[in-house]
Amino acid sequence: MLVIFDCDGTLVDTEIIWARASIEVFKEEDLDMDLEGYNSTYAGMTNAEIVQLIEEDIGRSLSHDILQRIDDRAMEKIDTLKVIDGAHDMLDQLDYPRCVCSNTASERLESNMRRTDLWDRFRPYVYSAVEVGSKQPKPDPNVFLHAATVLETDPSECFVIEDSTHGVQAACQAGMRVIGFIGASHSYPGHGEHLMDAGAETVVRRLADLPATIEALKGWHEE
Repeated sequence: MLVIFDCDGTLVDTEIIWARASIEVFKEEDLDMDLEGYNSTYAGMTNAEIVQLIEEDIGRSLSHDILQRIDDRAMEKIDTLKVIDGAHDMLDQLDYPRCVCSNTASERLESNMRRTDLWDRFRPYVYSAVEVGSKQPKPDPNVFLHAATVLETDPSECFVIEDSTHGVQAACQAGMRVIGFIGASHSYPGHGEHLMDAGAETVVRRLADLPATIEALKGWHEE
């Protein structure tokens, strides 16, 4: 069996940083967004995908440098980055092979994981969707199927831990079982229901509950 973790919003509390940075920059483009609405709509997507969707929705192009401005604004806030509560204790209890599958570029993944002392707990099994396989990000199953192939595990024997509907959808398309996580700072009312609707079998609010949840689900298969 293989346990696959998303990173942002699942192991490291980065989603809230990028959401706040993005909202600030979009406001400079005369687009008002609230944090809850932004997170429920765009969590788990790449910034390029978010900008593309917004441009399609409003019928006009945003500033050519908007992605760089969002990146710069988030980097101004990166010192507030924290590991998700209970992540290290949970990993101490988890006896199964594990890896990270993320939409984030590998350089930033490594930086964020080193900041939170997670890098050495996963390396070299850390995969960026846009750099492996077909290079398609979630909700495409590309990165999950790549990890299963490299680690020689049947997709049906993989548990994926995800905080976004796009990640849940990708894992389900890969034929994997999914546990939703709703304990990061960007979580919002209805988050768990959204993950369950996307295909998660259950959700957890505390990473400390994850090992027991995996054990409880391991022997149960929905007909």
